[in-house]
Amino acid sequence: MADEGTGAITGILGDLVEVSFAVGKPSRHELLTLADDNTVKLEVYGSSAQDTVYCLSFTDPTKLYRGAKVVRLYGGLQVPVGPELLGRVIDVFGNPRDGKGEIGATKTKSIYGSGPNLQSMVVSREILETGIKVIDFFTPFLKGGKIGIFGGAGVGKTIILTELMHNISIFHKGVNIFAGIGERIREAQEMVENLEENNVLANVALVIGQMNERPGVRFRTGYAAASLAEYFRDEEDRDVLFFVDNAYRFIQAGNELSTLLNSIPSEDGYQPTLTSDIGVFQERLVSSGHGSITSVEAIYVPADDFTDSGVQSLIPYFDSQVILSRDVAEDGRRPAVDILASSSGLMNPGIIGKGHYSAYLEAIKIISKYNFLDKIVSIAGEQELSADDRLIYRRSKLLLNYMTQSAFMASNQTGNAGSYVKRASTVGDVVDILGGKLDEWDPARLLYSASLAETSRN
Repeated sequence: MADEGTGAITGILGDLVEVSFAVGKPSRHELLTLADDNTVKLEVYGSSAQDTVYCLSFTDPTKLYRGAKVVRLYGGLQVPVGPELLGRVIDVFGNPRDGKGEIGATKTKSIYGSGPNLQSMVVSREILETGIKVIDFFTPFLKGGKIGIFGGAGVGKTIILTELMHNISIFHKGVNIFAGIGERIREAQEMVENLEENNVLANVALVIGQMNERPGVRFRTGYAAASLAEYFRDEEDRDVLFFVDNAYRFIQAGNELSTLLNSIPSEDGYQPTLTSDIGVFQERLVSSGHGSITSVEAIYVPADDFTDSGVQSLIPYFDSQVILSRDVAEDGRRPAVDILASSSGLMNPGIIGKGHYSAYLEAIKIISKYNFLDKIVSIAGEQELSADDRLIYRRSKLLLNYMTQSAFMASNQTGNAGSYVKRASTVGDVVDILGGKLDEWDPARLLYSASLAETSRN
């Protein structure tokens, strides 16, 4: 007679493992392991009408073999939670990955959860100042909202994420949770070292599932990080900044799992559960009556194609969209934000103030005209413009150069000290530029400057 709580592997197809239980069939999301190797982790994903369950392998499937005895663990994935996680790097199983010894946390939490009910959700209209001029002026962030940073490879998504981590930690003393999903472990190592050098790491808890991990691990990494954020929000009433690098890799991991399960793909070859996969994750990252979670997510845009279905499926969740442009980066302006393509739902005089709103409308107007004038200048030269157009062209160059900024987290590469500029200073400086107070300045003087007051002193 078969023992209750034990089964046997009856089939292996890559990361998909079929396990038969004669007695005591496990439930979905329950963890299983091998009787002779407890390092193997299998998670129940689904079941058949008989006594068979289908599992995802979280470890190397070469350790598996048909007939291997499987043992139930009577629980799902749990991660340690609490202030002990700040300054530490863990994997989806809660194991430390930073060489600093065991995690001293006494509490654990399931990586699976659901968002708070509608009655307990809190909608804020408070602006979260970032200290990054181009973001605070053109795409202000909502405290407790969601922000998407879109861009192809090499345009600066991770630098903006780490700069936001720095500014929130140093200037706002906030708690940061970072979910590293499907990125290169070399980049994660460099980021951790950079955070430590800039005295930011102590305020950040990192959950890493790098690109060489099994798709099940990468897909669950975001869930594990979300559980950490929920703990600080609900149990400690803290305001949390939640960072994801990269949300598109989360979609890719789900797509790989869907392929393993032989699901019929939908549009663009993505999994048929694309929208629900994203919804389950995003609905956990909201503010409640206790604290807030402000989510900042980097989204890789494959081949710079913003019409990709995976990218488009994420867009509806964001209050602010920061679009990074390869053309702007090649012009030498960082952060490489495409101002006209980026947007924010906070651009309302009742939220950002009448002065900011009026300056924003005028800035967008002259930058739109600049893009047209710049094509003429590149062919015929600036002298072919009318006097009014030359004035617009010059002020636009001053404004675009002013929006460049040195990053604290890139100072070891650029040699330039970072700067934090208050939103009120940025708005005042833009008003001065648009009003003509800097018409005699060389636009190059404003490249990678801080506020105009500091630039004038220098």
